[in-house]
Amino acid sequence: MAGIFKAYDVRGLYPSQLNEELAEQIGRAFWHVLDHEGFPHGKQIVVSNDMRDHSQPLKAALIRGLTTAGLDVIDIGLATTPMNYFAVGTLGTAGGVQVTASHNPAEYNGLKFSLDDARPVSGDHGIALMEAKVAAGDLPTAATPGTVSTANVTEQYHEFVLSHLHRPEGAKRLKVVVDAANGMGTIYEPLLERMGIDLVKLYFELDGSFPNHEANPLKLENLQDLADAIAREGADLGVSFDGDADRSAFVEETGEPIGSDLATALIGGELLKARPGAHVIYDLRSSRAVAEYVREKGGVPQRERVGHSFIKATMRKTDAAFGGELAGHYYFRENHFADCAVLAVVEILNILWEEQKPISEIVAPLRRYAKSPETNFRIEEKQAMMERLAEEFSDGEVDWLDGVTVTYDDWWFNVRPSNTEPYLRLVAEAETDEALAGHMQRLLGLLGEPV
Repeated sequence: MAGIFKAYDVRGLYPSQLNEELAEQIGRAFWHVLDHEGFPHGKQIVVSNDMRDHSQPLKAALIRGLTTAGLDVIDIGLATTPMNYFAVGTLGTAGGVQVTASHNPAEYNGLKFSLDDARPVSGDHGIALMEAKVAAGDLPTAATPGTVSTANVTEQYHEFVLSHLHRPEGAKRLKVVVDAANGMGTIYEPLLERMGIDLVKLYFELDGSFPNHEANPLKLENLQDLADAIAREGADLGVSFDGDADRSAFVEETGEPIGSDLATALIGGELLKARPGAHVIYDLRSSRAVAEYVREKGGVPQRERVGHSFIKATMRKTDAAFGGELAGHYYFRENHFADCAVLAVVEILNILWEEQKPISEIVAPLRRYAKSPETNFRIEEKQAMMERLAEEFSDGEVDWLDGVTVTYDDWWFNVRPSNTEPYLRLVAEAETDEALAGHMQRLLGLLGEPV
C-alpha cells in the first residue's frame, strides 16, 4: 500500500501495489470522504474505466466496495476521465471514480476521484483520509448495500463538445493528425469525424500495453511520430492525447510542438471574446507571454500553483472562463471547471478557422521569450536548497507560492519540489537564448547536473 496514495489520486503497479482487494477497500473508504461532505448530493457515484486489461477487474472490485458501503453506482463503462467528470456534473451525482493510470506504463493502474460537480478530491479530507481509513481497517458496511445501474453519456458528451465548434459556412476543411497513443482518445473517433476536419488517425486501436509509444505527450520523443505524419500528410495541425485523454498537446504544421502554456494563452484569448474581463488561470511555470496576451485580449490573468485542485478552486472562486497547466490540462467553466482535452481541440480549430492562417503564424507572436523545459535535479534536502536559491538570488523578487520563484525585470525562474521523489524541478525564462543560457549556467552551479 505504501506510496500509491498520491496528492490527487491513487496509482501503483498492478497487482503488487494495487489489486482487487485493495480497490474494494478503497471503494469502501470513499464513503468517509463523502460523509465528511455531509452527502448533500445523495449517494450516487459515477464509475468508469480505461482500456487497460486490469481496469475491468479493478472496477468490479471498486464497485463491490462502493456498494458495500451503501453507495449507489452508475457505471458508464469505457470512458475518458473528462467524460467521467462530465457525467458527474451532468447527472448531478455525489462524485465519481475513474479507473486509470493515465499516461503511466502498462503495468500501472489507478483511481481518480471527484466530488459533486466534478470538484477535486484532495487535501486532508480526500486521498489522505482514504489512506488512513484503509490502514486502520475503518471500512463501513451498510445495512442495505447500494445498487448498480448503467448509463451512456457518450452522445450527450459529443453534443456538448460540438456545441462549442464554430466552423464558418464554407470554411476550408482542415487536415488534422491525431495521435491517440492506443489510449482512450481512440473512442473520440466519431466525435472528431463530426468536426468538419479531414482526420488522419495514428494509433487508434485501444491497447493498454501501449505498443507504439508511451501515452505521455509531455515527452518530445512521443510527439515524433505525430510530427512525421504532419509532414507526410501536409496537415494543418497535430494533436496528441495522453492515456486517459484528459491532456492534449498540439503540434504546428511545421512539426514544432506548441507549449501548453502558449496554447493556454490562445484558448483563453478565444474564450474572452464571449466573456470580456473574465479571469484566465495559468500555472506559475508558464511563460510571461501568457499573462501579457490575456491582458491584451481584455482578460484578467491569474497565476496559480501547479495542480488541478488549486487551478480548479481558483477558477471557481473567480468564476474564470478558462484555466490551463503546462502539463497539457485545459479547464473549462462550462465543463464544471474540469479538464476537457477534446474541447481544447475544438477551440484551437475555431482559432484556425477564424484567423485563416497557419497555426505557426498564430503562435509566433507568443514566442516572445526563451524558456527552458521543466528540468529535474536529484536533491535530498529540497527545502534547504530552495532557501539557498532564495538567498543567492535575493536581489530579485522572491515568492513561495509553489516552491521558490525569483522574478527579475528581464528573467525569472521557479524551483519546486516533487511530492513523491527527492527531486527539485526547475523552469527558467529570459528575453534571449543567450541570456537564458547564462542564467541556467549559474543555476546549474547550485543545483548540479539534471537527471
